[in-house]
Amino acid sequence: MSAYDRRKKILAMLNAKGRVEVKELVDIFETSEVTIRADLRKLEHENLLKRFHGGAQTLDKAGTSVRATENEVTLERRYGINASAKERIAQRAVSYVAPGNSVILDSGSTTHLIAQALAPQGAIIAITNNLPAADALAESPDTTLVICGGVYRSKTKSLHGPKAEQCLEGVSADILFIGADGIDPQKGITTFNTGYAISAVMAECAHKIIAVVDSTKIGRVGFNKVLSTHVIDILITDSDITAEYMEAFQKQGVEVVMV
Repeated sequence: MSAYDRRKKILAMLNAKGRVEVKELVDIFETSEVTIRADLRKLEHENLLKRFHGGAQTLDKAGTSVRATENEVTLERRYGINASAKERIAQRAVSYVAPGNSVILDSGSTTHLIAQALAPQGAIIAITNNLPAADALAESPDTTLVICGGVYRSKTKSLHGPKAEQCLEGVSADILFIGADGIDPQKGITTFNTGYAISAVMAECAHKIIAVVDSTKIGRVGFNKVLSTHVIDILITDSDITAEYMEAFQKQGVEVVMV
């Protein structure tokens, strides 16, 4: 990837998230900290962002305390963002699962909550790369648990890469529950991270694809495409989704369920 394209994507991330971290960019672009810091210096020189120790933020957030936002990219913090809505989404998601169903759970905080809600009822086949979800289901009664082995990503506490994808070969599941960094009626499900390829493999294995995404993610667009909108059967979200977005998803053939 050229320096121009890399910097363009850095700016796209900033526009969507408000801030980026050097370590995050190193992982995403698979390059060195020296290269990323040089990119940020050049973009700051062009008055396109404001650097801080360990990352950068948009100019309109330059007055915001960096300390207050240092942990917002961690999985633990994601649980606290729109937490009540995520709990409701998880409870509704469980209603689609019948005893004996085979269920794939992608990485993410909402899919972990679904696993926690599924665990007491048990009697399913659960397939996941989501280690917190696997832990939640480990003692679930009459449940067969399949964990996709692969390369561990600490940021999402999940397993990815070719080995994880190979675990899904020949799998035919009833349902896939998938979260999102962002979802848009035209752009589909997108992410700002690496390690997203397994989600498309999971989708190919499932008869029904249910996106479990709270309203804060609707309209956000990352630079890595995960799934097209037309492959999503159901979107479970909270009641803060706008009427315009609801109509746009429905026009794409997606059933929208509000909780």
